[in-house]
Amino acid sequence: MPGPIGRCGPDGAGFLAGPSFAQHQTRFAEHFVLDRRDGILTVRVHHEGGAALWSRGLLNAWNLLLGEISADRDTELVIITGTGDAWLAGVDFASFAEPMHRWAGESIDEQYNDGVKLLERVVNDLDVPTIAAINGPGPRLELPLLCDLTLCTPDVVIGDGNFSAGSAPGDGLYLVLHELIGAKRANHMVYTGEGLRADQARDLGLINEVVPRRDLLPRATRLAENIMAKPRTARRMTHRLAARGWQRRMVADLRHAYAHQLLTMAGHQDRA
Repeated sequence: MPGPIGRCGPDGAGFLAGPSFAQHQTRFAEHFVLDRRDGILTVRVHHEGGAALWSRGLLNAWNLLLGEISADRDTELVIITGTGDAWLAGVDFASFAEPMHRWAGESIDEQYNDGVKLLERVVNDLDVPTIAAINGPGPRLELPLLCDLTLCTPDVVIGDGNFSAGSAPGDGLYLVLHELIGAKRANHMVYTGEGLRADQARDLGLINEVVPRRDLLPRATRLAENIMAKPRTARRMTHRLAARGWQRRMVADLRHAYAHQLLTMAGHQDRA
């Protein structure tokens, strides 16, 4: 049977209505708290009400959520943040307990698809301005660093631990570092495992502002409200210009890099 008819078009005829915002809130509640006011959508990632843990499930949920957000014309700006004192509290090691060389081909394909789509959706699919409010330390910072504006708390440290853990750095952060701070600095960070403090990251252009935790979300909201005061078309076209460089970089490098990382991981053997 045909789906419900939406409100778009001169008479609404032929336009299918998407899921309601309440349906989004319910569907993604395990991983995200979604709040939308006056077109500003705040996405707060969590795990059981506290700081989130990186897992295969969370990766898949981010991919699906960004797809839904991109199709919702009532969302005019997106703020992403974490819960409590950490962007992510760490990694859910149980989610990655099975060595990748034992994974079925379908599981590897799923990991590859979710991994590349996560970043491609941010730069290709979202047609509205994006602001990241990194509320504390944690891994997997490539997503907030790809946003148009990025704020963080003073205790944030940005680093790529893939090589230190025995893996090629292909899941996105090295690509972001390479683009924003240059090859030599990015290479040094990867090979040494050293990170950048928040103030260093700001001075190098990785982030825009370092903000005390209590002021972080209010500051992000004020920036969002200032952006929302401008015409709708200007907001969306400016975001597309801001994302253009990332789009070229993703097409050129992301899938190539991610495949290299998965090849490294699939070649690992059990360690005594």
